[in-house]
Amino acid sequence: MARRGNAVPPTGSGFPEWVEPMAATLTQERFTGADWTFERKFDGIRLVAFKQGRDVRLYSRTRRPQHLPAVASAIACLPVGDAILDGELTWESGRTAYQVFDAIWLDGDVRSLTLAARRERLNALQMCDPLYLVPELDDAEPWERARVEGWEGVIAKRRDSPYEHRRSKHWLKMKCELAQDFVVGGFTDPQGGRVGLGALLVGYFEGGDFVFAGKVGTGFDTALLTELRARLEAMALETTPFTKATGLPRVRAHWVRPDIVVHVAFIEWTVHGKLRHSRLLEVRAGKRAQDVARARVASS
Repeated sequence: MARRGNAVPPTGSGFPEWVEPMAATLTQERFTGADWTFERKFDGIRLVAFKQGRDVRLYSRTRRPQHLPAVASAIACLPVGDAILDGELTWESGRTAYQVFDAIWLDGDVRSLTLAARRERLNALQMCDPLYLVPELDDAEPWERARVEGWEGVIAKRRDSPYEHRRSKHWLKMKCELAQDFVVGGFTDPQGGRVGLGALLVGYFEGGDFVFAGKVGTGFDTALLTELRARLEAMALETTPFTKATGLPRVRAHWVRPDIVVHVAFIEWTVHGKLRHSRLLEVRAGKRAQDVARARVASS
């Protein structure tokens, strides 16, 4: 491995040996706007490419060298002397591709330019197979296209943002959500200025057990919080109804008869069998709680 050198070289310095790739921040928000551009989130390996003349070096985001002759050859042929490209290495239908989504250097440091300006310069390179410039999405709801087409998600990026060597809120990743029914077995008290309840404690039935799956604390409006609190208080139990229950809150928890079914969206199951980034979609009517089981789907 090459020596580490300056991981975050100052703007205007010489061609760096290494740069820390910019990272996106996970968000549960779904939005569009003229200030933002959207692109597909690929499920591959982050690849940073360094080109100096015909010499090309390829590294993963943890600076592990990558031996990819076809990719290196295509980069060497680009009509630019020195370049640092950022993108994702993917494999689809047996084909390797380098999905380029940004530039750090193009015959000079371009980190301080806006994303829109950097993309304009990348467009002028006229990449050829197996290099591809990741296209911008013009869908009204790009996250919905991601769900339908089975992508990992989408990335929202501010058009006016510079390239930053950190996890930035100028890049937001919207991962595709899973959704299924759960049964309410309890709730926590509200905190701060919130009314009604803090979070629902939900689970599912598995054999003869009622299994705790985690908390759902977003997706409510004030009216629903108040209504649910009243319904749940009328179903109060002295002890927890969960029979498999690692990670239950130890304070400010209330237990209820497991009768209310809710539909919940979430990003994935954790390795401990809990919901990650969950939000309430709706309260189900007319569905038997005893019929609610965990859907066996792969995590995203």
